[in-house]
Amino acid sequence: MTETGDRSVAIITPWYPTPRVPFGGPFVQELVKAVADRCDGVTVYHTDLWGLPKDEARAALVERTARRLMPLARTASRGVAGATVHYVPTLLPNGGDWAAQARAHAVWLREALGGEPLPQPVVHAHVGIRGAYAALENARPDARVYVTEHASFLADVLEQPGARELYDEVVTRATRFFVVGQNLVDLLTEVYPHHAGKVELVANPIDFNVGRKAPEGRIRRWIAIAALTPRKRLDYLLQGFARCFADDSELRLTIIGKGKQERELRELAEELGVAGAVDFRGAVEPTAIPGLMREHDLFVHTSRHETFGVVVVEALAVGIPVLVSRCGGPEELLAGIEDDAGGMFDVDDAPEALVKAYQELTGRFPAGLDLERARELMRGKYSREAVADHHEAIWFGPNPQEGR
Repeated sequence: MTETGDRSVAIITPWYPTPRVPFGGPFVQELVKAVADRCDGVTVYHTDLWGLPKDEARAALVERTARRLMPLARTASRGVAGATVHYVPTLLPNGGDWAAQARAHAVWLREALGGEPLPQPVVHAHVGIRGAYAALENARPDARVYVTEHASFLADVLEQPGARELYDEVVTRATRFFVVGQNLVDLLTEVYPHHAGKVELVANPIDFNVGRKAPEGRIRRWIAIAALTPRKRLDYLLQGFARCFADDSELRLTIIGKGKQERELRELAEELGVAGAVDFRGAVEPTAIPGLMREHDLFVHTSRHETFGVVVVEALAVGIPVLVSRCGGPEELLAGIEDDAGGMFDVDDAPEALVKAYQELTGRFPAGLDLERARELMRGKYSREAVADHHEAIWFGPNPQEGR
């Protein structure tokens, strides 16, 4: 597992698309696509998460078996843009202890590396409590280790004293530390005021080289792309859609994603009388998303909390308007262009907020929007080229700010 060249980079991440979890960290994969031709080589080490059985004897057996099979993780796969990918089975301890999970990531990555340090001079880790600690513990002594935090659940992590202490260590040891949203900047500077000058914003890359959809006369086909989990509030989406459907029976809603709420959401669609108008499409490959968006007239995003909002930018890249909850990251994305891009609504348990925002949007569509302006502003900040330029300067620029 070696990589040569002064411009070789290791990417350490617990989130990366796999056949088992196709939605797992597509933004990290997009970063690899963006930067690959700027480097001598990119190697991704994906610490693939696996839970241990609660029974101690069975857990011990699983661990012994995993170590016997670990040489398979040293066999490289060919990834996007010619990158090398290693899938590292990472057995997580039970109990929800985030610090223990971080240490497990470090241990299993070391196991996959055969006890040797990562050979690359530049290491970029994603997700502070998991990927970053594993990277710092396995980087060679002279490596520069950069970290990007994406986790919307970071506040929950930092409620645990052990995790809070370990995270402080991670930020201290990192060469530079990035987050994808202002809400994460605010959280980390509140918890760690001594790191206020070190936490920086950095964008996730988006592919803008996709065919654009020309606006049509009416907005009838909605699309939502999200995990089917409570935080994404797809029950709220269904309730709002049902109220709009009552006024226009030609409306249709496609939901892309999978999760533990699928049966519950299907039953809710039946109860609301819109099952025939709602298509639960399941999970799809990230590369299929632009094509699916082009088949629709409106992207709807109802999350309670988001750190960034990749899918919002993807929708604007395709050229369809967005209707988005004010849930953190998307507010930053659309600041100053809310009306150009579509519309926003407050996070409210009553679906009237969504219904009212939809009615207002349809009342001024398409002349009252400027989707081209919104798209070009997004391109300047979040295109692959813009993000690749930024990362190239960070990794290989004259002042990488050595901090380890």
